[in-house]
Amino acid sequence: MIRDFTDAEARQALVLKWGTVDEDVLPAWVAEMDYALAPPVAAALADAVARGVTGYPAFLTGEGGLGDAYAGFALRQFGHQVDPGRVIPVVDVTAGVRVALDVLSEPGPMVLPLPAYHPQLDVAQLTGRERWDLPVAPDAGRATVDLAALDRLFALGARTLLLTQPHNPCGHVYTRAELEGIRDVVVRRGARVISDEIHAPLVLPGATHVPYLSLEGTADHAVAVVAASKAFNTPGLRCAQIVTADLATYQRLVDVPMARNDSWSSLGVVAAEAAYNHGDEWLAALVSRLDSLRSLLADLLAEHLPEARMRPLEATYLAWLDLRAYGHDDPTEVALERGRVLMSPGHIYHPDLPGHARLNFATSPERLTEIIRRVGSALTG
Repeated sequence: MIRDFTDAEARQALVLKWGTVDEDVLPAWVAEMDYALAPPVAAALADAVARGVTGYPAFLTGEGGLGDAYAGFALRQFGHQVDPGRVIPVVDVTAGVRVALDVLSEPGPMVLPLPAYHPQLDVAQLTGRERWDLPVAPDAGRATVDLAALDRLFALGARTLLLTQPHNPCGHVYTRAELEGIRDVVVRRGARVISDEIHAPLVLPGATHVPYLSLEGTADHAVAVVAASKAFNTPGLRCAQIVTADLATYQRLVDVPMARNDSWSSLGVVAAEAAYNHGDEWLAALVSRLDSLRSLLADLLAEHLPEARMRPLEATYLAWLDLRAYGHDDPTEVALERGRVLMSPGHIYHPDLPGHARLNFATSPERLTEIIRRVGSALTG
């Protein structure tokens, strides 16, 4: 069910990932997949455009539309009961994090585990807060939250934890025990959690996504921000959702002036509803494809980059590679200059951390093989 774009199709469809690089460069950077749209999503969008659905969206599309669609998806995929009437549209996940932080959180600093999706490095400052980093040591076994360090930061005045789970770029899926440990620290310190769960549909075999709001005792101090855009390759359609589980939290978010949360897209709503309602079969095929690519990537690294280390890849199509053994502060510069492969440099996710890269492997097996062959030649030649 997964159809690979040809190079020509990818340059037309993925105007950032493929359209901004030279034709001899293989792009493996920004988080878009080299695959055609899921047929149910493509059909829904074509029908909507034919009907002229290009105007403003409804201000709130919860119960009876987007809320019902996400609630059904969450129940089938994660076993999580969501109240469809408490699902709030927002333009994208980063904007949803910013809205939640601005509206719900106390003025103190925001804790951000590192490495982190790079737009998150600026989101606290955009709301007038400080960002306090909580780095994961590059040699640590699991890319999880150090609970003692988190507790110390809350004791010093931090008020919010921005949790990305599953994690981007490390590919870590938090266990129930890890999340319960975070919850217990947060509750003890009277703090708040914003849980970015955009990659939840992309958990690979061997791991299980536990929605933070599915834990007992989280409804009054947390929201989740979700979207279909990563799993269904629709980031340009601009529609994410803030999920709440507490009436007071929901009311605070919907009572804000429209200028603080507007501009999600009518076509984004159409795509999200189609993905959530009708995309399960395609999503299962995608996860199977990514699982096979995960295995292929491990084999290719062993062959072409044997000194590379990859974080255990439990979710997403983004591999966090430790390439320090090859002696380059920024191996992505070398890979681009010598190998004509574009990856994302590690320092944009973890400032001052040398020798790391994020690799997008959501492509064809043939392209992935060539990508790793080129990177291996570039770093070892």
